[in-house]
Amino acid sequence: MTMKKLRWAMEGEFWELDSSTPATMDGVARPVAGELPLPLGLSRGARLSRPKQIDFMQRFMAAPFIPSFSNGVGFSLQRLLSLPSFARDACFTTLLGQFNVQKFAASLKRSESIWKRFSDPQFYSLNLCWEWLITPQDTLLLTSEAQADHKTPRKKAVFHHKFPNHNLTVEASSPSLFLDDDGNYWDVPFTLAMDVGSIAPHSATSCHFCISHNAGSPRPLTPSQIPPPPTLLPGLSAKSAFSFNKHFDIWKSEAPKARMVQPYDILLSNPHVSASTILGSVITASLGENSITLHGQDEESFMLCTKGANYAASADLFASASLSAQLGNFQKNFLDLTRFHARLDIPSGSKFVNGAYKVARALYNSEAPTAEALQAINPSATLSFQQQMAGPFSLRVDSGVSVDLKKDWYLNVNDPVFAVEYAMHVLGSAKAVAWYSPKQREFMIELRFFET
Repeated sequence: MTMKKLRWAMEGEFWELDSSTPATMDGVARPVAGELPLPLGLSRGARLSRPKQIDFMQRFMAAPFIPSFSNGVGFSLQRLLSLPSFARDACFTTLLGQFNVQKFAASLKRSESIWKRFSDPQFYSLNLCWEWLITPQDTLLLTSEAQADHKTPRKKAVFHHKFPNHNLTVEASSPSLFLDDDGNYWDVPFTLAMDVGSIAPHSATSCHFCISHNAGSPRPLTPSQIPPPPTLLPGLSAKSAFSFNKHFDIWKSEAPKARMVQPYDILLSNPHVSASTILGSVITASLGENSITLHGQDEESFMLCTKGANYAASADLFASASLSAQLGNFQKNFLDLTRFHARLDIPSGSKFVNGAYKVARALYNSEAPTAEALQAINPSATLSFQQQMAGPFSLRVDSGVSVDLKKDWYLNVNDPVFAVEYAMHVLGSAKAVAWYSPKQREFMIELRFFET
């Protein structure tokens, strides 16, 4: 489990989100579709671009440089320069520069002039961004990024359109950065994707559709002998999912709030205990080399699938259940916010039914169930905890939890992420988040608006 933009999982939310990462200057990596036919896609709806985040921090938070750290790049500082545009109100043009402090400090071991080292281009990376607000519902983003350690520049074009209850995203990138479940980054030479997803909160139903095309052989971002994930191989793939969602309010506080005191975050000012469930189906189809993903399916699996030499299609079910609890109104200066969220996911109904069938058959025959059968019926879990410390500052921990019966220690903590959040209460619901991932060895500071 990665931080996925450090969002609390929304009730009824089961889609994969793009991962925040300092590995590139635009700060985004797409998720790799796993072995299971999960409804994966792009991030739902437009988010505040990385240049706009840094521009805000420089203008309103007195931050001359924005630090970041990644295992591949090292410790770096970023600074943004706004460029003139032909339409000031509708266009946003920036040049984002990055200075690799760690690489520069290591180079000082040689007997050279420090000013001469400063002028060496190997320590600098640049990102040129042009964002155009075409209409209140349409946004076009164009970026070009040149990094000293990578000979191939990164280019990306993203179009967002907001429908009343859906978001449309069309993205073309070369190369496109992906992050797999093991924490490895992959560059796909060219990717074209279109994603449509429901955005209506607490809706009884939701749908999601994604179609993508990969071209070229995927390469690891850092040299590695690990084979690439099959879903990143050249080919065309499509996913369509539909789900039924149910939200339950178990308890809501009726205690009055403090008068004339604005909460640090208006979206975190209501104590409650709530639960939600989701049940859905997903259809996956692939054409090309990426279709080998389904060729290794268990013959006894209950999944509906068809496959050929160069194509594959499948249908499956998925389910999720979550519990959220909050104490405090986030109005007082100390310990007035405690939040907890837990979610259980069954990403593949066919594997769950197949495992349950094997376990029941073994018990009926007075035999011990196999570890593989027991593993198949274990859901994955996501846990999140947040605690206000003082004023607008709070600590937060997100982590995945899973059970692996093949290891001596059955319980696994997957990719914990630690964060410090600073709520900017003058904006209603906005926060600056500084997070660190021990698994990825990454540190980043981001802005979040109207997210819980």
